[in-house]
Amino acid sequence: MNPESFSFLYERERKKVEKILVEAFKDRKPDSLYKPVKYILSTGGKRLRPLLVIFSTKAVGGNFSVVYNASVAVELLHNFTLVHDDIMDNADKRRGMLTLHKKYDDSTAILAGDGLLSVAYEYLLKDCNGKTKEVISAFTKGLIEVCEGQSLDKDFETTDNVTIDKYKLMIMKKTAAMFEMCCTVGALLGGGSPKEIKAVSLFGKNIGIAFQIQDDLLDISGDEKKFGKKVGGDLIEGKKTFLFIKALSKAKGNDKKKLIKVIKNNGIKPQKVNMYKHLYEKLGVIENAKAEIKFYTNRALRSLKTLKKEDDKEIFSWLANSLIKRIK
Repeated sequence: MNPESFSFLYERERKKVEKILVEAFKDRKPDSLYKPVKYILSTGGKRLRPLLVIFSTKAVGGNFSVVYNASVAVELLHNFTLVHDDIMDNADKRRGMLTLHKKYDDSTAILAGDGLLSVAYEYLLKDCNGKTKEVISAFTKGLIEVCEGQSLDKDFETTDNVTIDKYKLMIMKKTAAMFEMCCTVGALLGGGSPKEIKAVSLFGKNIGIAFQIQDDLLDISGDEKKFGKKVGGDLIEGKKTFLFIKALSKAKGNDKKKLIKVIKNNGIKPQKVNMYKHLYEKLGVIENAKAEIKFYTNRALRSLKTLKKEDDKEIFSWLANSLIKRIK
């Protein structure tokens, strides 16, 4: 298969997921709960996580049709985490649109998030034939790790000494665990062998780490219209990202003082974003981030050597590149 065929396959499966997402909430009442849920799902998103479930099923010899509900479940879980994350960060926008708590209020957003999580389990159970315990266990483990990762991320706000190792542990839980879970669920439902399940799960874990570091990089170097969030938002909020931690470890003299100031002031003013971007460039941390993304992407792809079909390896390779470039 060529890249155009993979792109067609991705779009075809994404549209199927979208259709089920719409149907999942079509006739549910009350509107006070489900209208906000429909709003957050209508704000878009690449539906990457459902596609990880679907392609992992194919990679172990399964049929797409047995995991559509499970793929919708992981997308609902993902949106649940985004809603609560936005509340905790007091974020204004998500995917270029008002966040749920800004469009409505905190209470409505919290309840909508809970609704998303509840329906996620409802849809997961639809596909659990014969694998209920293993699938629900993997799904729940992913949810627990996301919560732990979010807690570590919040801890970083009041911790001055955050190392790269601590940062990686946080993103392994907050971001990579979800990718890993998607691949595990897909492989389990597709009837994969233990070796195949491990292979695609490792792919998910490592590409998830690459994805998060790319997210950090896009925050300072991306296009706001394409990215859907304010460029430099992490610096404005004082978040300790891969780039910031790396810069702090490499900086000396006045450069280090500027970075320490970000911690002391809990962020910077928007007009100073370019100044810090130039500092990142001077310290070489943008290149460090790119190298790290490449390292984990290659590690993800190496884990697939046990897969039997070349097409399956190629589709994951295409997906890996799409994940870190952000499919438009």
